[in-house]
Amino acid sequence: MEDKLNVTYITLGGHVELQKYQYLYFVVMFTLYILIICCNSTIVCLIVIHKNLHEPMYIFIAALLINSILYTTTIFPKLLTDFLSETQVITYQACLLFQVFAYYTLAFSEFLLLAAMAYDRYLSICKPLQYPTIMTKKTVSVLLILAWLVSACELALAITLNANIKLCNLTLKGIFCNNSVYKIQCVSSVALSIYGVFILLNLALLPMLFILFTYTRILIICYRSSKTVRNKAAQTCLPHLLVLINFSCFITYDIVIVRLESDIPKIPRFIMTLQIILYHPLFNPIIYGLKMKEISEHLRRLLFQVKSH
Repeated sequence: MEDKLNVTYITLGGHVELQKYQYLYFVVMFTLYILIICCNSTIVCLIVIHKNLHEPMYIFIAALLINSILYTTTIFPKLLTDFLSETQVITYQACLLFQVFAYYTLAFSEFLLLAAMAYDRYLSICKPLQYPTIMTKKTVSVLLILAWLVSACELALAITLNANIKLCNLTLKGIFCNNSVYKIQCVSSVALSIYGVFILLNLALLPMLFILFTYTRILIICYRSSKTVRNKAAQTCLPHLLVLINFSCFITYDIVIVRLESDIPKIPRFIMTLQIILYHPLFNPIIYGLKMKEISEHLRRLLFQVKSH
């Protein structure tokens, strides 16, 4: 029974001087968590409330921001609890299901949502006459469902295959369960490694290549078009590209660098991990709130109303 418990529970050993700074960590991270929820929710509410924002482009942005809220919520409640706890432990089952599965499902959904947004911009700018007949409400709904369903199904199979693998180490070097969970398994499965590469190619690399292809086509069309078309493209496409570049950098760190975690000092690894879960969810609402003209106008009106009251 004791051996079973030892195998079931794992320790999250990536915290830095937690006993010394636990209350500071908690207050800072709780404040940032509330800020992430409020910023993302505000933009989503603006899109829902205002009818002129009920267009595919803004619906995809709302979905992306909802994804950011869910992405953050898979990590923060447990992290905040750990800051105030004497021990930072989690069951292996909860680690796989509530963090690894949810974290990577939402992370890869982000790429698929960005690919859907790129497709929407491509149709709008390069095929404006066909846009209304192709990008219907049904098409938008199908793209949104697939963005979450495809990644969830592929990750579910990976989690199922990992659930019964024996563990030889009960301490993760991170502050939450992610890719590093493979480091505590006794044997590295070749089949699982191949399937992991398949998921990475299918849910990250292919959407990224599709996005780059569509934006290349958009740039070519804009180069040949009028200044008005170029301005429209810059206004709507630049935020998506910035979000893609930002998120790709952090996912690259998570997928590649975590595999080499033994070579990374504890403090830099801790700082980089915090950036992964903080920077991107805060970056999305700021970039869309400031760079998307229609959203920024509604946001300014909202802030003006709040100040006047």
